[in-house]
Amino acid sequence: MGAPLKKIDEHAATFVRLADQPSKAQLKLRQPPHAQAIPAASARSLLRFITCGSVDDGKSTLLGRILYETGAVFDDQLAALDRDSARFGTTGDDLDFALLVDGLAAEREQGITIDVAFRYFSTENRAFIAADTPGHEQYTRNMATGASTADVAIILIDARKGVLPQTRRHSYIVSMLGVRRVIVAVNKIDLVGYDESVFRAIETEYRALAAMLDFIEIHVIPVSARFGDNIVAPSARTPWRQGPALLELLETIDGAPHGAAQFRFPVQWVNRPNLDFRGFSGAIAGGSIAVGDRILALPRGRTSRIARIIGPDGDIGQAAAGQSVTLTLTDEIDISRGDVIVKADDSVAPARTATVRMLAMTETPVTPGRNYLVKIGSALTTARVTALHHQIDVHDYQPKPAQALAMNAIGLATLRFETDVVIEPYAQCQSLGGLLLIDPHDNSCAALAVVEADGQAQAAPSPARGHALLSWLGVSALQDDAAVARAAIAPWLAGAGLTGLIAFVASGRPLVATAAALVDAGVRPSLTRLVRSYRPRAVGASEDGLAGDGGGI
Repeated sequence: MGAPLKKIDEHAATFVRLADQPSKAQLKLRQPPHAQAIPAASARSLLRFITCGSVDDGKSTLLGRILYETGAVFDDQLAALDRDSARFGTTGDDLDFALLVDGLAAEREQGITIDVAFRYFSTENRAFIAADTPGHEQYTRNMATGASTADVAIILIDARKGVLPQTRRHSYIVSMLGVRRVIVAVNKIDLVGYDESVFRAIETEYRALAAMLDFIEIHVIPVSARFGDNIVAPSARTPWRQGPALLELLETIDGAPHGAAQFRFPVQWVNRPNLDFRGFSGAIAGGSIAVGDRILALPRGRTSRIARIIGPDGDIGQAAAGQSVTLTLTDEIDISRGDVIVKADDSVAPARTATVRMLAMTETPVTPGRNYLVKIGSALTTARVTALHHQIDVHDYQPKPAQALAMNAIGLATLRFETDVVIEPYAQCQSLGGLLLIDPHDNSCAALAVVEADGQAQAAPSPARGHALLSWLGVSALQDDAAVARAAIAPWLAGAGLTGLIAFVASGRPLVATAAALVDAGVRPSLTRLVRSYRPRAVGASEDGLAGDGGGI
C-alpha cells in the first residue's frame, strides 16, 4: 500500500503539464484552483473511503470531480477524457468526470459502474484511497468488497429520487462491515433547482433510517458533482446550508481505528529457509509485541517467548498493529499457517461455533445444512450452516423468518466449524471477525460474514402456527417452504389413506377404515422419529454430523 501512495505523491509533487493543442474544455479546466504542491505521504494521515448508493446517483461523477479538483488528473488524461466524453459521455458538451473511474468497456457502453475502482490522491492535509463501488443490486457483492476496508462511506442520494431500497441496503452493509462515519451526499441538487425543502426532506428520512444502524457520525451535504457545488468549497447556490464542503470534511473526519486492542498475530507463512532458522511471518492485526514477551499459540495452546522480531530492515525490539514482521521463538513448538499468536495472559480461546451476520453473494442460496469452506484471516477450515435465524428486511431493517438467503440477502446464522478456530467479534478485531464462505463445488464466494458479539443478535418473529405441524412431521421450521412441506405431508397422507383402504377391504366397514387411517396418521410420525433416533451413526461422526476425527465433513 505504501508503494502506490509514494508513487502517486512523487508524481503529484512534480506536476508537469505537457498537453499539445488543448481543447477549450481543457483550457477552462486546465489548472483547478485547489490543486497545490503536495507534501510527502508519510507526513499525513491516510483515509480510505468508498462512494456507494443506488444506481445512477452520480458516484463515479463525484469521485472524478474530486480527482480533478485535487490535481490528480494530468493533461494526457484530460485529453483522453475530452475524447471519451464526446463518444461515451452523458453530460452534453461538458466533460463527463465519471469516465475517469469507469474504465471497463462494458461500464462505458452502459453508463454504469460494474467493478470496484480504486483511486489514489492527496491534498495538503491527507492522503486518500477511494473506492468507487457499483450501485446496481446485481453487483452488491462488489460494493461490499470495497466497503470491507473503508474508514468512511460517502453515500450518494439522487435529489430527484430520494432514499431508495439500494440506498438502505448499502447503508446496512457499510454499518455491518464496521464503517461508523458516513457522509450523505444529496447529489444532483441542481436538477431540483437547489431547493432546500427537497434536501431537508431527504435529510430527515435518512437520519431516521440511520438511527437503526451503528453510525456514530453523519454529515448530510447537498452537492452537484457535475458542476462542483459544495465539493471543494461552499456553493453560493446553497446559501441556506452552513458547514464545510465535502473535501474539507474528508480532510478532517476521523478515521476508523484499525486492529484489535490486544495483540493478535495470524500466521501467514512458516519461514524455514534452512535448518538453522524457523520463523513465523504475517501482519500484526492488533496490539503490540516486544522481544522477550511470553506468547500463546492458538488453537493448540502451546506457550513460548519471543526471541527475535525481524522487520523489512532487520531486527527490531518491538512491533505494533499494521506492521509485517517475522517472529522467532525460544522454543520449538508446532505452529502452522492459520494459527494465531497472542499474549500468554490473553483470555481469547478457540471456538467451534459462531453466530454470524452474513451477506449472500451468489445466485445459489445459502441454506441450513450445507457445508462450506470458510476463510478466517489466513486460516481455511470447513463449516456447516447449522441454523438460519432470520433475514433482514432492507426496507425497515426488521428481522423476518427465512429458509435460505438468496443473492444480496442479509441474515443471521450459526456456523459449526470442523476444527477449533480463533475468532472474535468483528467490532473487536476485523482480521479474526471477518469470514468468507466458499462453495466447495465451484470455489465461488457464497457469502461474506462477520462474527457477532454476544447479545448483539436480534431474535426473529415467532414462526407461523403451521411450523408446529411440520416439526411434528419431522420437518425443521428452517426448511418450511411450500416444496418441503408438500414433500413431507404427501407421503404421510398417502400412508394413512392406504391403511384406511386396507382396513375397509378387510372389514367392509367405513367406520373401521376411518379409525385405522386416523391411528396411522397419528402414530406414523412418532415411529419415524423413534427409528431415526436409534439409527447407528457413521464411525467418527459427532452429534451434528460433523466429523469428530478431523476427516472432513
